[in-house]
Amino acid sequence: MEQPVNREQMLARIQAHPEPWDMIIIGGGATGAGVAVDAASRGFDVLLLEAVDFGKGTSSRSTKLVHGGVRYLEQGNVSLVMSALKERGLLRQNAPHLVSDLAFIVPNYAWWQTPFYGAGLKVYDLLAGRYGFGKSRILSEQETIERLPNIERHELRGGVVYYDGQFDDARLLIDLIATAADHGATLLNYMPVIAINKSAAASQPDELIRGVTARDSESGETFDLEARVVVNATGIFTDEVRHMADPDADKMIAPSQGIHLVFDKSFLRGDSALMVPRTSDGRVLFAIPWHNHTVVGTTDTPIPEPLYEPRPLEEEIEFILETAAQYLSRPPKRSDVLSVYVGVRPLVKSEHAGSKTSSLSRDHVIHIDNYGLLTITGGKWTTYRHMAEDCVDHAITLGPLEDRPCQTRNLRIHGYCEDTRGLGHLYVYGAEADNIRAIAEAEPHLAAPLHPQLPYTGAEVAWAVRHEMARTVEDVLARRTRALFLNAHAAIEMARPVATLMAAELRLPANHAQSWIDAQTSAFVELAKQYTLSATQSTVITEKP
Repeated sequence: MEQPVNREQMLARIQAHPEPWDMIIIGGGATGAGVAVDAASRGFDVLLLEAVDFGKGTSSRSTKLVHGGVRYLEQGNVSLVMSALKERGLLRQNAPHLVSDLAFIVPNYAWWQTPFYGAGLKVYDLLAGRYGFGKSRILSEQETIERLPNIERHELRGGVVYYDGQFDDARLLIDLIATAADHGATLLNYMPVIAINKSAAASQPDELIRGVTARDSESGETFDLEARVVVNATGIFTDEVRHMADPDADKMIAPSQGIHLVFDKSFLRGDSALMVPRTSDGRVLFAIPWHNHTVVGTTDTPIPEPLYEPRPLEEEIEFILETAAQYLSRPPKRSDVLSVYVGVRPLVKSEHAGSKTSSLSRDHVIHIDNYGLLTITGGKWTTYRHMAEDCVDHAITLGPLEDRPCQTRNLRIHGYCEDTRGLGHLYVYGAEADNIRAIAEAEPHLAAPLHPQLPYTGAEVAWAVRHEMARTVEDVLARRTRALFLNAHAAIEMARPVATLMAAELRLPANHAQSWIDAQTSAFVELAKQYTLSATQSTVITEKP
């Protein structure tokens, strides 16, 4: 039986849960949600605590690819590529409503590029084996133009096509949260952990972690929560949680940011993506069709500290615009950018990488400190399931917990739907799309799009509040829908209507509703300005919200 993803009911569970949890997971991004799904599906008693909203950090800001990583193959990391290709196949199998095949075209402008990239991508095909998404092949000049009508044609010789996966990262995350709830997990957003608690057992004089103290950001109430295992799955904020347990803990994370520019669909006509395997400074650049828009990225820039809202550097913006202009017949300009978003990678530090984060491994790392805190970090979206399996296996040993086998290899993710034809933009909800349509039919004032440039309706706002634990306008416009990432100015214009709908859905008292609407609208508008190029700065902002 599927469980309601309702914050009030989740909060009531922890208030009525006197015994220790099998596992408390700190962090509600891809890693934490994956661990929650794995542990709950094995039958463990699981509590996940997220400081802000699910996916507020890195997990909603990816390049939207489920991929093995062609450039990791060039770096010689064959094991990571093979693992990622296998997980890519399992993710498409288990969440077909969110993961789809995407053809990538590598345009060739020099005689040697066709055999070089053609051979390399054949190796990629071989490594995928039965989990492959399609076979790569060499394209003629005319075939390349047919696939990428906007490609720069001067000196074009042809191309190579290969296949990888595409997804909506935040929507997958919300479905993972729902999947964990379906299997009995308790999950709460806006519940930051403010302390990690230790005590000495009778049989063990040394202090070990016994639980956490968490505070409900909405009510201010604090909770002392016990657990057999505490998992740190906080991504870019891994070191902050480690320092709660041990102020002397060494830093594990070397944060690196990647920016993405979003344009109108007209900049990349057709259904294929453009892949530039080697830019002027050795990076990889993608131009990807996504939700009827074009996403171009990314960069790999070391930053001193992780941030919830990192800002793009001017040099990063110029790099993407200049590189895209070399490959697109209609060069994109600053004025064409509809949104700019930035994600920070939780790369694990290495003694041998120097200052170049692009050479740091994308493998995940599991670390258990002297106090028993189990930390999982690094990795990538594509391999979240394997990371979670590895983490829970370690947690079973650490607990100790009953040894139970992993169930997620063939576990259908919430919303599973093989045929999404006819669902329009609601395809990302999979099997839940009909329920959103039912809301629109029952409440006609929620049926219309909230902005002429985006498809999102009031029914989706209602669904997000009722069933997806959306608590703020940002939750709805950034992560339940993708309005902020697709068109920041349109999202700004949607803010007050969304706030008004949410106030009604949250049943705020009349004497409080208007002030809440005003505050939410103002806060979102200030945030959304950072997603426009007019607000960008040439320096990284170092404070956190």
